[in-house]
Amino acid sequence: DYKELPPAVDMEKALDGDAEVIHDVYENNLCWERNVNQGDVDAAFAASEVVIEEEYRFGRHTGVTLESRSIVADFDAGEDMLTLYHSTQAPHMKQALFAKHLDLDEHKIRIICRDVGGAFGLKAHAYGDEFATAAMSMVLKRPVKFVADRMESFLGDIHARDHIVKGKIGVSKEGKILGLEIDDLTGIGPYSVYPRSSAIEINQVLNLTGGAYVFENYRARGRVVFQNKPPMCQYRAVGHPIAISVAESLVELAASAIDMESMQMRQLNMAADDDYPNKTVTGIPLENLSHQESTKKLMEMVNYQEIRNEQAELRSNGIYRGVGFGALIEVTNPSPAFYGVGGAPISAQDGCSIKLDAKGNLIVGTSVTEQGQGAEAVISQVVATAVGITPEKIKVISGDTENTPYGGGTWASRGTGIAGEAAVKAGKVIRNNILDVAGILLQSEPETLDIRNNQIVDDENGTERMSVAEIGRIVYYRGDTLPKDFQAEMMVVQHYLPKSFPFAFTNSVHCSHLEVDVTTGFIKLLKHWVVEDCGTVVNPQNVDDQVRGGVVQGIGGALYEECIYNDQGQLLNGNLADYLVPMAAELPEIIVGHVESRTFESDLGAKGAGEAGTAGAPAAIMNALNDALRPLEAKLTRQPFTPQRVLEALGKV
Repeated sequence: DYKELPPAVDMEKALDGDAEVIHDVYENNLCWERNVNQGDVDAAFAASEVVIEEEYRFGRHTGVTLESRSIVADFDAGEDMLTLYHSTQAPHMKQALFAKHLDLDEHKIRIICRDVGGAFGLKAHAYGDEFATAAMSMVLKRPVKFVADRMESFLGDIHARDHIVKGKIGVSKEGKILGLEIDDLTGIGPYSVYPRSSAIEINQVLNLTGGAYVFENYRARGRVVFQNKPPMCQYRAVGHPIAISVAESLVELAASAIDMESMQMRQLNMAADDDYPNKTVTGIPLENLSHQESTKKLMEMVNYQEIRNEQAELRSNGIYRGVGFGALIEVTNPSPAFYGVGGAPISAQDGCSIKLDAKGNLIVGTSVTEQGQGAEAVISQVVATAVGITPEKIKVISGDTENTPYGGGTWASRGTGIAGEAAVKAGKVIRNNILDVAGILLQSEPETLDIRNNQIVDDENGTERMSVAEIGRIVYYRGDTLPKDFQAEMMVVQHYLPKSFPFAFTNSVHCSHLEVDVTTGFIKLLKHWVVEDCGTVVNPQNVDDQVRGGVVQGIGGALYEECIYNDQGQLLNGNLADYLVPMAAELPEIIVGHVESRTFESDLGAKGAGEAGTAGAPAAIMNALNDALRPLEAKLTRQPFTPQRVLEALGKV
């Protein structure tokens, strides 16, 4: 017999004294709380010319990958070997988890995840249906397949972004930020998602709010609440859209209150580009950023004054357009200080293996995985440059725990910055090994030789001496022609792990230009600009498209996407007819520019680029929307900004 209990759905009511406690081992539904206090916030507010307070609400939504979560488990009882064909971002993490919970040694589990059809953080977690599938295969000794349908995806995949934030900012009459305070409440579902903590999203909000600015007084409270909804955890740009939307809206409101251009106020409060390394108000170390140069470049790209002139002219004709900005810092290239200190089996390093075959081809293994972001193309490019081999002679293998080095996989904008650096290191080693053999055969010092376009050449004049393919042939088939005391090594493995900084922070600044139909409430995005500083840009087209894709997902959270529940905790829009996502016809032109402030921790100098678009777009859109509606004395702070909510703000419904 089952007794139906009243669900704790609303995260605000879940903390009420009469709310049903989900876990009876606790006194209430509070999962976790963190408080931050830096400086004297009350004194800062008392000294401020203007103090602004506002409440912000963010709609719970999810990643909506093209390929749903899926797994095929095949247990070979004779070999006591479990092979899992798995749509995942982190194969070595999953190998460790399956081994632990199925009581197998890790080397008895092989994870294969080839081209995954989108992930966005959803597939970096562990789900019960995946473990059940593997267990069934072991019991039945037959292959077992699980593929989530779309409804199962909406109910089973992790959700994110469900936050209510009260924000407060105090500024001087000159526009300096004197104090900032936030109070963030989030509901994470009935439990924290294994093995990554569901508290990380709110932790990022507390760490990153106001991160683009220099100020001394900051107070924040974050509360994580259990509730009867699907679990929330880490989705692309974890916590960033909330932190940036809150801070950038408060900056916009404060600038308006003291009659100051908001971009002028932003630049006034940003660190000088030569003032690094330094720290955020929460003590996070920043190595090398470019807020000032990035902001200057954005304003040149936008042609701001022309937009303002056009805006004033159109308003006289009843057409309401707005322009809004958002500045940010983004977490990339996480070190072991992120997960390692908590004991989770999530590696912060990545590895690269390179093997030269007898035909002069390079077979490259990388521990990052491919979900459509171009990871394999970047690894191939990096290796080609490091060795001197053309890309068509390089094969990249990823997503196979039996054939790739150990590593973290793909998450947190770490692919190029960490795995790319491992590829650089491996490329340099194999190049030196090839040149050592060439030096013996050509009776030359290796330092006088180089590899260019698959050929061994004289470094000084570029004269071709022999092919790399010939090196491979001699090493594998005619090793007897090499000195007896020399061993040619044509396969190498190198790993890379960030050590000097816990993260390689990037910075970006966004601008959104839009038009609001005040009759229907519809918002038309006209153009979106981003200037992104992700360190060394290895593949410009790849980076630009990553930023554009991120902006599109940010647009989704700002304008369309929300998981809607009734008061019994039932999802009402668990299909793509009712759950809205941005469509191609609704997207603006997205223009991307770059500033390159490299990280000096690696030879490559690359930071991450995969999440800045998602992180900053909602803030810029919110500010642009409120800029458009300012003459009508309307303001929206609840995302997504649906036509219904626009009309409600205008008092028309």
